[in-house]
This record gives sequence, structure tokens and C-alpha cells, in this order.
Amino acid sequence: MEWIPRRQAARLQRLLRDFPAVLVCGPRQCGKTALVRQLYPTWRHLDLERPADLAVLEADVEGFLRANPRRVVIDEAQRLPALFPVLRHTIDRSAGKGRFLLLGSASPALMRAVSESLAGRVGILELAPLSAAELAGSRRAKDRWFWGGFPPVHALRAARSRTEWLDSYVSTFLERDLPALGVRLAPPRLRRLWSMLTHVHGNVLNLSDLARSLGVSHHTVADHLDVLEGAFMIRRLAPFFANVQKRLTKSPKVYVRDSGLLHFLAGLRSPNELDSWSRRGSSFEGMVIEEIAALAAETAVRSELFFWRTGAGGEVDLLIREGTQTTAVEIKSSSVVDRHAVAGLRQCMTDLGLKRGYVVADVENTVAMTEEITVVPWTDVVTRKVDFGLGRTSRR
Repeated sequence: MEWIPRRQAARLQRLLRDFPAVLVCGPRQCGKTALVRQLYPTWRHLDLERPADLAVLEADVEGFLRANPRRVVIDEAQRLPALFPVLRHTIDRSAGKGRFLLLGSASPALMRAVSESLAGRVGILELAPLSAAELAGSRRAKDRWFWGGFPPVHALRAARSRTEWLDSYVSTFLERDLPALGVRLAPPRLRRLWSMLTHVHGNVLNLSDLARSLGVSHHTVADHLDVLEGAFMIRRLAPFFANVQKRLTKSPKVYVRDSGLLHFLAGLRSPNELDSWSRRGSSFEGMVIEEIAALAAETAVRSELFFWRTGAGGEVDLLIREGTQTTAVEIKSSSVVDRHAVAGLRQCMTDLGLKRGYVVADVENTVAMTEEITVVPWTDVVTRKVDFGLGRTSRR
């Protein structure tokens, strides 16, 4: 598979200009190592999953960093917790930006070590699988919705080969990766929960229902969801709270972040099955949310994503907050957007005093429904012709 430029490359380079060290974290096989090798091919690269590289650092991590005080990449850094306090002393001994790159899959140990030892010394970049924008213009673009964004999937041609890769990924994640990250959970139960989430993808989370189906406590389910979320497998989208005189939903919505994993865990095996799948609209909604999250990561400083729902049933799929600006986005897989489809959007904008609202839909052209609400094609999100105001906030 040829190299596909990553839209986060510019942000990685910027962080290295601002911090002595940068942590690139994300799910396994999302392209962290490939991105760093492409941008920094001459840096010394250690992969702590290789016994020889791990042994080098374990033997004398302080001596290694003293001899190699800059231009070092340490992959799977979470495998050596002792690295982080020594790295802090190395950074503090001499000035200089852009000296170390740490790559890792999220784990409680990794994030705790970074926050405790490297606070103020490390920039953090989350790298997701390939976005639709990154695949735009290639022959693989049409496959992005059904097969998701993991690069190895798009290196394969046959549907069976792609399905087998996804099956192997799930098994490896549950049986090898989680234990390596220090997580001790029964793989069959966690896989069952993960599969159950495909049936409530895009719904408000009900821990009690999931716990009853699994035969465990809701506290256990909450702990399991923490694991899946920390490993970038799911997204819990928080409800938006505001000082309005309405009873608002307080539970998050849940999404399987990669659409390829969503469809595989739901039992879909070919793209044509998606057309008749009962969760098709929710699948599209989740994909658009991930794409907008990727856009926000590219253009904004620290955006936050929410949904809005009242006790009376009014709902908006996504609120994007960057600084003091909030933008409402409704998502429709249909090509028909009428006044009924935007009733919740109108109500939300009125209640929150928002000036701009968008509907992302399967339409061909941008249409201004009102002065405040614009219907935009999904393809315009992919090609970044619409930025939902995030570009303006990042330039202020």
C-alpha cells in the first residue's frame, strides 16, 4: 500500500517545535509508526516490542538517554514505565525543543506516567485511523464507510481478507494488547459487550440494560467501557448542559469509533449488507462525528464535542464547542431534509442562542434552508469545504 499523507502531520511538526517531547497515541495499527518514520526517517527508532530494543533501555535507560539526548523515537513506550522519570531529568538537564518522540497505545499506566513525570514537557497528539478526508481522491475512498480506516484493511483487496484482518485485530486486542496494557479482563465477556454496543451505537447509554444482558453489575460495565474508551475503541459523547429551563438528558451516547469494527462486530460481511441494516443511519452518524472530530483536531486548539437532548424528545446529534463558540450539527443519512428533520436543530439553536446550525446529509449541493441553517453534503465535510466555524476560531 502506498503512503497516504496524514492530515495530522503538520500538527505533529508544530508540537515538536513547541515541546521537548511529543507523545503520539492512538489505537494499534492506526499508522503512528508509519507517520513518524515518514517524517523523521533519520531519527534513532526503538520499538519496545522488540526484545533487543527493550533490553537496551532496561539495561541502562539513564545511560542511553545521556548518550542519545535528542532525535530519538521510542515506540510502544508504555512497556517501560521507568522511562518517564528518567526522560524528565534528561529534558531538564539541557534546553531544546523537538528532542523525543514517544509512541504508544493508550493505557492507564502510560497516561499516568506522562501526567506525573512529563507535565509541561510533552505535547500530546491523538492519531486516529485514516479519515475519509485522507482517503479522498483514492480508489479506497468508496470503501471508507463500510471498512473503516485502519490502514492494513485498505492494503487488502478481497472482502474475505479484510474481514479476516478485522477478526484477527479484535482477537489480538482482547487477548494480547489489553493484558500488555495492564488490563485484566475476561476477553469473551469484553468481546460480548463490544458486540452488544453495535446494537445501541448512537443511542443514549443505559448501563443497567447492558449489565442485565451480561449478568454483571453496572459498575463492572462502566469499568469495561472505560477500558474500551481509553483504548480508542469507543466514544462516549457527553450531553450538553446549559442554563435553560428544560430537563436535559444526563447520560452519554455511545459509538464504536471505527465503522469497520462496528460493521464487523455487528456481523456484516459485505458492503451491500449495509443498505438494509437497521442501524445504517446510526452508522453514518457515527462516521460523520468521527470525521468532524478529525477536522477539529486538525484546525482547533481544544474543541469539545457534545450532543443535545431534552426530556421532551428534542435532539441534535452534535454540538461543537471551541472556546466561546458553539455550533450545532444535525446528521442525516437521507437525501431528503425537510422542516421536520430540523425541528430539533431549530429548538436547540433557540434555547442556546446559537447563530449557526448545519445539517450534514447525503445531498449533492449546499442549500441554505434559512439564514441560520445550512444543509451541506457529506462530501463537503470530506473535502473540508465546510469547517463549521472551527477554522475561524483557530485563527483568532
